[in-house]
Amino acid sequence: MNTKSRTARGLLVSAAFAFAAGPAFAADIFVIGGKPDDPFWSIVKRGAEDAGIVAEAQGGSVTWLGPQNYDNLGVDAAELIRQAIDQGADAIVGPDWVPEAMDPAFEAVVAAGIPLVIYNAGGMAAADKLGAMNYVGSDDYKAGAAGGEYLAGLGNTNGVCINTLPGAANVENFCKGFVDGITKAGGEGSVLPLPATSFGSATAVAQAVRAHLLQNPQINAVFTVGNVDSNSAVSGIQQAGKAGQVAVCGINFDETILQNIKDGKMACAIDQQGYHQGFLAVSILNGYVNYGLTVPTREILTGPGIINSDNVEATMAGVAEGTR
Repeated sequence: MNTKSRTARGLLVSAAFAFAAGPAFAADIFVIGGKPDDPFWSIVKRGAEDAGIVAEAQGGSVTWLGPQNYDNLGVDAAELIRQAIDQGADAIVGPDWVPEAMDPAFEAVVAAGIPLVIYNAGGMAAADKLGAMNYVGSDDYKAGAAGGEYLAGLGNTNGVCINTLPGAANVENFCKGFVDGITKAGGEGSVLPLPATSFGSATAVAQAVRAHLLQNPQINAVFTVGNVDSNSAVSGIQQAGKAGQVAVCGINFDETILQNIKDGKMACAIDQQGYHQGFLAVSILNGYVNYGLTVPTREILTGPGIINSDNVEATMAGVAEGTR
């Protein structure tokens, strides 16, 4: 951690302790998220933990619960929600990835009188349906549409969305948005569904992209639903002998993706600002449990934003601080 980052976190700690004597209650907040070693979810976790500095200074805590893998995502996430209830959570944050499997668990949260914030996936539709206080995150459909429109604007008008988590509501919305976005801009869009075990598997995704491009030579754009898949798609395009002929854009990013954008190997990445998702969701619930504070704007959007060659260097600076 560099000096600037240490100073910023030091100020946050100081501010937290300045309020430590005040609240009547201490908030034990449980956050349901992805695997901690997932590049995107590690940033969300960092945001939640930074907000947790204040919660801990006031006698509370922030506990992160994530699945071991994404093979049985909905069922595993629902079990984590129930664990949070059983462990005495004062408030819960969670994404509504697979409503059919997860909604009964979220309904149990609300039935138990535990304040709930939906984040990352599900949108206001999920927050309204489940009785959550707020939704914090990007609009998944708009994120996909932004990618489709951007790629079409570059002249890449036949695109495919690589869906490596079929059935996950946010991923389905990414792909639907992409198809609608590229179609609205005058192009054509399709979806290539892959087994859920392929999500994050560099070999599986690269091989699938390679095979699909060779079978469908008219495709000149690939859209992915996660940063690991974006890197794999770039590899698959190279293996198909189509480097420079097929543009890539995807949800989320990492340092490799940013370098690829800077080097012209990728067209763009769709930013949903995961740090804000974790930080804001925890902060809202901590303020509510301790002081009865609410945010009247229930939908708090952290994206989508487009990262391209124009703003990639500024984004790299945020990555160096561990917040992008």
